[in-house]
Amino acid sequence: METRKLEADERPDAVALLRQLWTDREPDEVLEWTATEGYHLFGRFDGDELVGFAGVLECELLHHTTHAWLYDLVVDEPRRGEGHGTALLEFVERWASDRGCEYVALASPLAKEEVHEFYETRSYEKWGYVLETEL
Repeated sequence: METRKLEADERPDAVALLRQLWTDREPDEVLEWTATEGYHLFGRFDGDELVGFAGVLECELLHHTTHAWLYDLVVDEPRRGEGHGTALLEFVERWASDRGCEYVALASPLAKEEVHEFYETRSYEKWGYVLETEL
């Protein structure tokens, strides 16, 4: 097993995994946002097979000072429960710490209780809400 930063030419491999998380998005749209400047892509591999993916943006905003915002973390559905999500999250935390980040933060839909449990067992704390409106 290996967890590492994805190369630009490996981004299309992550699109199928990301579409398990973002089911309402088209592949071209997903591919486009993974190319956003500052968006870092990390993959979890079993041999040559990409089994998990994390997408992170390093930010310096308001109360968090420098932090890593975890936009995407997904493990291929048949491979969930094998420790790949934990390995990806630990990789992101080490990467963020090495870059001087003080936090790793994320938003998660209210209905995703199993996702919240995953993060809470890894010492992530719910402390507020993300509120938004579509324009």
